[in-house]
Amino acid sequence: MVTSAIVGGGCVIGPKYKKPTTVVPPGYKEIGSPADAGEWKAAQPGDAATRGPWWLAFDDPLLNDLEARLTVTNQTIAAAVANVQVARALVKQARAQYFPPVTVNPSVTNARIATGFGESVGRTFTAYLLPFEASWEPDLWGRIRNTVAASRFALQVSAADLENVRLSAHAELAANYWALRTQDALIQVTVAAASSYQETLDITRVRYTAGLESDEAVALAETQLNATRAEATNLGILRAQYEHAIAVLVGEPAPTFSIAVDSTSRLTPPAIPVGVPSELLERRPDIAAAERAVAEANARIGIAQTAFFPLTLLNASAGFEGLSPLKWLAWPNRIWSVGPSLAQSIFDAGLRKATVQQYRAAYDQTVATYRQTVLTAFQEVEDNLAAIRIAAQVLDEQHAAVQSAQRGLEIADVRYRSGVDPYLNVLVAQTALLNTQQAAVTYQGQQLAASVQLIKALGGGWNGSQRQSVAEAID
Repeated sequence: MVTSAIVGGGCVIGPKYKKPTTVVPPGYKEIGSPADAGEWKAAQPGDAATRGPWWLAFDDPLLNDLEARLTVTNQTIAAAVANVQVARALVKQARAQYFPPVTVNPSVTNARIATGFGESVGRTFTAYLLPFEASWEPDLWGRIRNTVAASRFALQVSAADLENVRLSAHAELAANYWALRTQDALIQVTVAAASSYQETLDITRVRYTAGLESDEAVALAETQLNATRAEATNLGILRAQYEHAIAVLVGEPAPTFSIAVDSTSRLTPPAIPVGVPSELLERRPDIAAAERAVAEANARIGIAQTAFFPLTLLNASAGFEGLSPLKWLAWPNRIWSVGPSLAQSIFDAGLRKATVQQYRAAYDQTVATYRQTVLTAFQEVEDNLAAIRIAAQVLDEQHAAVQSAQRGLEIADVRYRSGVDPYLNVLVAQTALLNTQQAAVTYQGQQLAASVQLIKALGGGWNGSQRQSVAEAID
């Protein structure tokens, strides 16, 4: 092919792309790290790697069903898919520049010539014209190749962004789901406390009737019961909001979507394989998108630099022209022209130089954005590792506090029924128990939320060769 020969014989103007480097720590501080020192590592995007349904690790059938529905019906994901299709079409548009566009412009023109060749003609005629025209730019300096490369890198950015949108949507759904189940558990604890307070109120009223207790104690017991019932009812507000948020994520109207109350869900996070920090560069789609954006910016520098070289066009036209429709397409009436043209800017007051400087600065910006994305990724992993590790310790301490509060309430209740202590001691013990129970449930919810965010920070899926888990590292 002549086209391939000319294109292949040209050179590509612009800097050769090198993947940006960034500092990679040897290990995560919150789970311990090997003794070897950190190094600069080139990013190898892994956004195309297979990511399994990580939410299965939570072993909740309803969560699994919701996540599967989100994959199909989430509108944010649908918009990101459409954006990938747009980027794919732009690549095809860029590649079309490799070939000459051919146009045809048939016309029938009636005209009168008054003079011609220095003589008076005074003739009217009809001209029939069927021209085919083509104009082709040989890619001598690589402008088209750089344009295609930039479009291809932009497509890869869009594809990585799509994976990041999917990961974020799935993580948001899991976070909202476990927040809703945390509200269910809080409501259960509070309702159970209200039921216990009702029994205490009944006992206090009996003792008041028998003259063994004051009306003040009855009023305190009623106040505690009503306030606890109000608290249980108020917890439903946040639960409803989480339910509505889940409806939007799975692409359903909030008025027609509901999740049944289930206080039996286990608020226990799974063991999460973590791996080493260097793997984060391959597993997080936002890091892959940032690196591909650097490659795109590098290609656009080359596009800007080709403006310093002459623009070469090969123009050709052919067709038929005649004065009679019967002889219009006769071979003697053929017309044609072919020839190259050259265009070169002689003076532009520094426009081309400033344009190159603009794209070089844009490249530096994408490199900085990439490195900042990597730093943020490491921070997010460390933040959630710390949250899970500390939450495990807090839960142990809080469970001990619940047991102590339960024992204190049992003692206060016995002494109150025996007439040794006033009702106020029971009220204080009951309030302490409810507070510690609610705190324990809240801490469990925080640990689950940190687990979901850790999975998101790690890039979602992982391969089966990775064995290290948070639980093993903490233990």
